[in-house]
Amino acid sequence: MRITDTLEPKSVLSYFADLCAIPHGSGNTKAISDYCVRFAESHGFEVHQDALNNVIIVCPATPGCESAEPVIIQGHLDMVTEKTADCPLDMTRDGLDLALDGDYLYARGTTLGGDDGIAIAMALAAMDDKTLRHPRIEAVFTVDEEVGMEGAAGLDVSPLTARRLLNIDSEDEGIFTVSCAGGARANVRLPLASEVCSLPTVVLELTGLTGGHSGTEIDKGRANAAILLGRALAAIGKIVPLRIVSAESGLKDNAIPASARAVLAVEPAKLPAVQTRVSGLEAAFRAEHAVSDPGLTLTVRSGNPAPSALTEAAGKTVVQFLQLVPNGIVSMSMDIPGLVQTSSNLGIFHVADGLLVARASVRSSVASEKEMLLERFATLCAMLGASMEITGDYPAWEYKRDSALRDTMVRVFTEQYGHAPKIEAIHAGLECGLFSGKLPGLDCVSFGPDLLEIHTPREKMSIPSVQRTWKLLRGVLEALA
Repeated sequence: MRITDTLEPKSVLSYFADLCAIPHGSGNTKAISDYCVRFAESHGFEVHQDALNNVIIVCPATPGCESAEPVIIQGHLDMVTEKTADCPLDMTRDGLDLALDGDYLYARGTTLGGDDGIAIAMALAAMDDKTLRHPRIEAVFTVDEEVGMEGAAGLDVSPLTARRLLNIDSEDEGIFTVSCAGGARANVRLPLASEVCSLPTVVLELTGLTGGHSGTEIDKGRANAAILLGRALAAIGKIVPLRIVSAESGLKDNAIPASARAVLAVEPAKLPAVQTRVSGLEAAFRAEHAVSDPGLTLTVRSGNPAPSALTEAAGKTVVQFLQLVPNGIVSMSMDIPGLVQTSSNLGIFHVADGLLVARASVRSSVASEKEMLLERFATLCAMLGASMEITGDYPAWEYKRDSALRDTMVRVFTEQYGHAPKIEAIHAGLECGLFSGKLPGLDCVSFGPDLLEIHTPREKMSIPSVQRTWKLLRGVLEALA
């Protein structure tokens, strides 16, 4: 007997247990995709499976509900596969070891994959439920959401007729997400002149910043180490010739850099002045960011000799880039209080071997503002003689002031819970954005049960929350029928 066999909702958790028995990390989704195809075939449903392993299952409307508009139930098949150091499981071959902790379901030593296995389980249970009145259901199961939404990006949506979409990929019960940012990466390359240099070097290091996710935490006012490095270089360049040997900050375009480092060629006689200036800068930076980045430190120390350095003119160009590059919040939403509408994050910045390489994550829930921000990057690059390539472009899920689906879900939720749900938007990408771009006029809402500490071996899923969310999904489907 499986641990889920005594739990309700029995059908949902039975399907979830089936999914947990199949390894399905990102890039390893063939087996779980085939499972969903077999489900469809065993029920006589129309099914489409593509080369990426995306699956579309079409479940006919309940008799008497054929005239109702169809609805998409959507989730992703892949999960993040993290485990503890002592976990013996091979997550590419082994299923999960499910366990209970009070009202919570978890997997021993690994991630649970409630994100987003619970969506697949609920969709399968809904299509299998002979007591449920529902319109035509078009279940869409995508792959590799966790590594760039590759499945949704490559999905052929021609089998889909619905323009209403229920995305079950939120982790907080009682919150309906109704908008998300679109995004793109601005990739910059700037050749820089260098020359032979016989001066000793110093190492300028900025450490201890808080960092964070450039979508969900860009509104926290946290310092960007690359931008602060630019300020420090500009200040040092006012007291000594700025001869940059190398500089670096950040590892990912979608993360706020928490540290930065630069190697500078400095005349020995000028070193005391540089040290004094750095000390003053550290005090200023710490005062500015006392709340957001209390661990900030800025230091300078002697470095190893370097055979060459950028020319002083090239060093000034580096400073100009860091002082002018768009970074941080650009605009706030006028529809949803507190929502960042448009932002940019300089996540990667490197100078080495006569080349500046930078990558920024641009986000906006308004397509025209995203294009405006990318134009600002292009203008800066043209001014400095840099090249720019735009990659990873994906559309926003723009907020709909009038949403019949949202209104229906709010009504059903309020009837069941006794209070209204929270309506929120996020400044990060969701698959709903890609579907909105592919299906004009699409009306979407994202919701889900409580999932704690997703993407970690501490992940757990609230069973009572699953029960309530399943009841909500059933109520919404019946209201749409």
